[in-house]
Amino acid sequence: MASFRTVDRQRASSGSPFEPLIGFSRAIRAGDRVLVSGTGPVGADDADPAAQMRRCIEIAAEALERLGATLDDVVRTRIYLTDAQHWEAVGRVHGEAFGSARPAATMVVVKALLDPRWTVEIEAEALLGS
Repeated sequence: MASFRTVDRQRASSGSPFEPLIGFSRAIRAGDRVLVSGTGPVGADDADPAAQMRRCIEIAAEALERLGATLDDVVRTRIYLTDAQHWEAVGRVHGEAFGSARPAATMVVVKALLDPRWTVEIEAEALLGS
């Protein structure tokens, strides 16, 4: 049987009702990595795509901060869109938030997100000391 190194983990919650139901953390820090789970625009459910993206980033930024990271530490993002036509509005908000970090980024179109009102969701990975 393989032996795995144990890394201390810290977790952050956003208070989302999905966290205990599904069994996940908004973000987790393992060593110098901070991983933010897929984050929907909770609280901006009926807003336009740009406002939804701002809310997603706000929630992700709060989780990063609780674990000792900032948006400038982010090295990768994944953006999920329900409509390809929203790429530019969502992309501009991403650029405003991550313009100085310029992380590796992926934007994909999906059929739907967990809440049918959501048009965007984001994941982020940060590396401390980068």
